[in-house]
Amino acid sequence: METAPTYLVVIDQSAESRVALRFAALRAGHVGARLALVHVVAPPEFMQWGGVQEAMAAEAEAEAGALLVAVADEAETLAGVRPTTFILKGDAAPAIFDHVRSDATVRALVLGAAPRGAPGPLISFFTGERAGQLPCVVIIVPGGLDADRLESLT
Repeated sequence: METAPTYLVVIDQSAESRVALRFAALRAGHVGARLALVHVVAPPEFMQWGGVQEAMAAEAEAEAGALLVAVADEAETLAGVRPTTFILKGDAAPAIFDHVRSDATVRALVLGAAPRGAPGPLISFFTGERAGQLPCVVIIVPGGLDADRLESLT
C-alpha cells in the first residue's frame, strides 16, 4: 500500500505560518494528502553551567510541543484529519532540508511569506541555490491572503 503524499508546513509564531497552514490543510483535504507540521528548535547558546543549558533546551522543546498541539487542533478542524507533528533541532533551514530529503512522502514544502518586506531566511534558503536539490515542490503562500482567496486557490 502506497503512503499518501504529505504537505509539510513550517510552523512558528508568525501569522504567515498560519496562512500557510490554512492553505496546506485545505489543499491536503481536497487532494487526499496527509498534513504534517514541523517546528525547529534552535540549539541554546553554550553556557558554562550545563544544567541551565539543558533546562533552557527542555523549556524550548516544551514550548514547541505546545505550539504544535495548538496548531494541530486548528489544522484538524480545517482538514478533518489530525496532522503529524515534528520537532526538529538545529538551524532551521538545514534541519528542514535534511528532513524533506529523508522523507519520500513529502510532496510539497509549504512556507508562509510575510505580507511586506524581504523574504524570510527559509524562503531565501529554499528558493536559492538549494531549490534544485529538493525532491518536492516548494509552495510559498503570501501571508496577506484572506480566507476566501485561500479557499479559491486550494
